[in-house]
This record gives sequence, structure tokens and C-alpha cells, in this order.
Amino acid sequence: MTFRDRTDAGEGLARALTDRHIDDPVVVALPRGGVPVALEVARALHAPLDVILVRKLGAPMQPELAMGAIGEGGVRVLADRVVASLRVSEADIAAVEARERVELDRRAKRFRGPRDWVPLAGRTAIVVDDGIATGSTARAACTVARAHGARRIVFAAPVGPIGVEEAMADVADDVVVLDTPVRFFAIGQFYDDFTQVSDEEVVEMLDRAHHAAAGAEGAGTAGYDAEVAIKAGAIVWSGRLTLPAGAREVEVDAAGKLKVWPR
Repeated sequence: MTFRDRTDAGEGLARALTDRHIDDPVVVALPRGGVPVALEVARALHAPLDVILVRKLGAPMQPELAMGAIGEGGVRVLADRVVASLRVSEADIAAVEARERVELDRRAKRFRGPRDWVPLAGRTAIVVDDGIATGSTARAACTVARAHGARRIVFAAPVGPIGVEEAMADVADDVVVLDTPVRFFAIGQFYDDFTQVSDEEVVEMLDRAHHAAAGAEGAGTAGYDAEVAIKAGAIVWSGRLTLPAGAREVEVDAAGKLKVWPR
């Protein structure tokens, strides 16, 4: 299975999660790449969107190799087999962790700004990324969500290696992965467009979701009618739509799909 981009992957993941009828969800994305995927999930489930901040702990001599991950609240998860095989000392791990915590704190301030965490206590946390490879970051994210009081943890990603459900079973109550191909080398191989997501794009998407939630709450539960004119290429459609409460914008994506989203 190949996805056009992260939005396409998010739409597919949203359909799979909608079928599960998840109770009282909060969608928490792993930035940066998980945010556009999670945005589509939050839209479909009418759920609040937040980020869950974790950082990979790269091995001292092989930074691209994850020996673990850290998360907010002092959470640290280690890949014991990697640490043992590389004979990494606790001092080496501590040095990498100290450096990564600086970046984790920077991202928290950058992405959330003055906003606090969306409360997870007693709710279902849907932890979303654009894919899962080694699982260290995903495991840390699920552990962070649990530490913040989530009643149930659902980990969701468009793609991952065979056996990911079993590998995540001790930190997540449910694992939803659309595709687990036999030939899995890197997440990016399953995307036509795997362009890096910028900090600015993450902030914009989180702001959009925040204002959408506030608008929906202020508008009540009733929908309303609106006159719309939509242009997609050479085709112009005009008519009257009944929009859900809080909806303020009608979009047409590159595939010609109609979307309604508040700002």
C-alpha cells in the first residue's frame, strides 16, 4: 500500500478508527510528521488534537540508530537489545538524554505556545504517527499518555513492520496499522510525497484544530445551511449545504474531495 501523502494516509487511518466507535477520544500526534496524519483523524472523530512530545535517543556512534526515546514528564524508554549490543554506558545515555531534553522543551514551547496539554485523564488517547519503524518513539509516546492519566491507549499509524501489534501490546490497549508489508525498510518508501513537515506547519495545524474545537463548542450542536460556490479546476459547483456546527470553511483537496473544516 502506498499513500499519496500524509493527508491521504490520515484519511485512511481515520476511516479505520471511525469504525471502532472509540469513546471520548483525544488525538495526540507525534511531531512533526504525525501531525498532518492526526489532523485528519481528529477531524473525522470530532476530537481535540494535541502533540505528544518525545525524542529519539540516538546511539553515540550511530545517531540514526535508536537506542531508546524520552518523553515529557521524565519518561525514558530504552531498547535494551540495542544498548547491550553496542555496550552503551549509562553515562553515554545520560549525555544524549540531556541534549535531547533541551530540544524537547524547545518544541513544547514552540508548538503549544501558551496552551496547556489537552487533558487526557480518564479519556482514550489515540497516539498517531506517520509510520512506525523501531517502535521506541511510539512506545515512549504511549507511556507518556498513560502517565498523564489516559484510561485507554490506541496507537495508530498508516504503516509498520510485521509484528507491530504484538510489539506494542504491552504499552497500548489497541494498535491500528493499515499496512504491515513484508518488505519494510523505511517509512518513506510507502509515501509518494514524504516531504519533511516544518515547525511552522505544525503550529498552523494545531492552531487550526484549536480554533475549530473552540468554534464547534461555541456554536452548539445544531447545524446550519450555507450558500457555497466551489471551484475545482474548470468545474464550478454552487448550491446549498447543511454544515455541521462550528464549520466555517469548505475545501476541495487535490483529489476533488470535499472537506468541511472550521477555522
